[in-house]
Amino acid sequence: MYRIRTPGFSTPLLRCSLLLYLLHSPHQIPQLHASQQYKPRFMAETVKQGQSKSDFLPEKQNILYDDGMKRKAENSRARKKKRSRKDLDGVEKRGVCYLSRVAPHMDPSHIRQILSQYGDIQRIYLVPEDPTAQVQRKQAGGFRGKEFSEGWVEFTKKSVAKRVANMLNGEQIGGKRRSSFYYDIWNIKYLSKFKWDDLISEIAEKNRVREQKLSLEISAAKRERDFYMSKVEQSHALKHMQERRKKKQKAEGSESGDMLEPKVIRQFHQNRPVADSSVPSKPRLSKDILSGVFSGGSK
Repeated sequence: MYRIRTPGFSTPLLRCSLLLYLLHSPHQIPQLHASQQYKPRFMAETVKQGQSKSDFLPEKQNILYDDGMKRKAENSRARKKKRSRKDLDGVEKRGVCYLSRVAPHMDPSHIRQILSQYGDIQRIYLVPEDPTAQVQRKQAGGFRGKEFSEGWVEFTKKSVAKRVANMLNGEQIGGKRRSSFYYDIWNIKYLSKFKWDDLISEIAEKNRVREQKLSLEISAAKRERDFYMSKVEQSHALKHMQERRKKKQKAEGSESGDMLEPKVIRQFHQNRPVADSSVPSKPRLSKDILSGVFSGGSK
């Protein structure tokens, strides 16, 4: 079938008649004028507006796309800067409280549950106890969980942290009577001009010192091991040398028929030390007097 744009044939009857005519005589297709031929709408609009084909090349589309991406990137950077400024402002307003003692069987979840009643809490860090103490407690049949020795709590506002420290320090923890820390006492203090970054740096410094001590101990142990192994190798070498020497002497003695000479142990006469004349000597009783005293005077 042929698709022809015919602006003159507007009614359906005329369209059908033209279609029948084309079907009966397919070789006699009327040649339309160039102005009446079908042209794409895109090209027609360009001709009407007097634009060139270069205006619709993909290079300009890429340029427009790049401009849009740059604007989006700039907007995202501006948003990130605003968020970072807000975060810095929030960090400056935060306050940190120090727990010098953590009640038995108390963990970070319990502390957050109790202290969140007075204000918003950001972070909690508790120092775990020594593993050896935990092992000893388990062996004694005590609490098998993990205990904590001290801790830090960060509040969103300094005023809240000060109020909590002043209000709870030296007071009973309370809560449910069945809890193991109901009768325990809070030991809490507000740390002025102290930030969470200071705590992180302190912990990192402690870890660095601990690793340094551990490396020194390991190096000292390695030196001792190397010294011991060198002495062991030296003793083995001397033992083998003596064994070879004995075998050689036995072989030489069997060939010559002479017996091996026994080892000569030399002894030297030892003189008694001379007493110092400057030190006065105490007078001593004679042996006869002592024998008479202990024998009761009988001869």
